[in-house]
Amino acid sequence: MAKDFFVNEGGILPNGKLCYRLLTGIDDKAFCERVSKALAQGYELYGSPSIVFNGKNNIVAQAVVWKGLQNSK
Repeated sequence: MAKDFFVNEGGILPNGKLCYRLLTGIDDKAFCERVSKALAQGYELYGSPSIVFNGKNNIVAQAVVWKGLQNSK
């Protein structure tokens, strides 16, 4: 079921949170904790994660959007 979201032109929800975030970092426990925290705060995964190797570390990225935003249209 579609939900109504009132997002201003800057992509900010009334609660001050961004409607879209791209989390990036070294592929480690801290990154996984950041993604888990975003999910617990009300975000949901958007798309597939990405990973690259910078010659030293695996760098990962995961987009998240505010829950319901993907189905609001």
